[in-house]
Amino acid sequence: MNAFFMTDKGKVRLHNEDNGGVFTNREGQHLAIVADGMGGHRAGDVASEMTMSLLKEEWEKADRIETAEQAVEWLKVKINDVNKLVFEHAQKNIECEGMGTTLVAAICTKLFATVANIGDSRGYILNESGLQQLTEDHSLVNELVRTGQISKEDAEHHPRKNVLLRALGTEETVAMDTKTIMFEEGDLLFLCSDGLSNKVTQAELQKILTHSESLNEKASELITLANLNGGEDNITLAIVEYSDGSEGR
Repeated sequence: MNAFFMTDKGKVRLHNEDNGGVFTNREGQHLAIVADGMGGHRAGDVASEMTMSLLKEEWEKADRIETAEQAVEWLKVKINDVNKLVFEHAQKNIECEGMGTTLVAAICTKLFATVANIGDSRGYILNESGLQQLTEDHSLVNELVRTGQISKEDAEHHPRKNVLLRALGTEETVAMDTKTIMFEEGDLLFLCSDGLSNKVTQAELQKILTHSESLNEKASELITLANLNGGEDNITLAIVEYSDGSEGR
């Protein structure tokens, strides 16, 4: 498999509170992570950094994942452990009070990919059927769309678009969604923070992911486009491509 991670603070924010990466376990399987931190006084970057670092550490010593059930169990156990540690850190350090982070994380094997998400960072799959969003935003606006109170068009410009219903680290326990899909030769898994998904349409995303050459070029084009469209937020993405070629970065 080939993998690439990129993050950019955007054109407006002074600091980058996003974090993530693509990491391998002892069996060479990939864990991709995007975490979008939140909280005043730069505490958001503490939450996203802790989340990324703790999951990376656990994944690098993890055994081979053979089944989707094992992938779901690993994600649920480890993410809940991390949630507790981030929550406790916020309780003990007044400057971190109220901090939290979104999280979208994916375990990628040669048979399947299992995605877990909390908040409004997103996961997509690009395959022979096109580009499909795998995750559901845990946001106030998405809940209003889901229950038919506003349209998708209204949601794009809603004044409370940034209000999350779920985040990692803000409470003692956290609920997450998980989804497993077949991951086959030529497929591409894409994770991003809302700094990208709010600024790049799904059609634009599909076009760039389909037509750009290397993963580096795909990532660079998407971040450039998000910045051209305003760049008001940090912009972060991770790409994992199923390929039997040599590892690429």
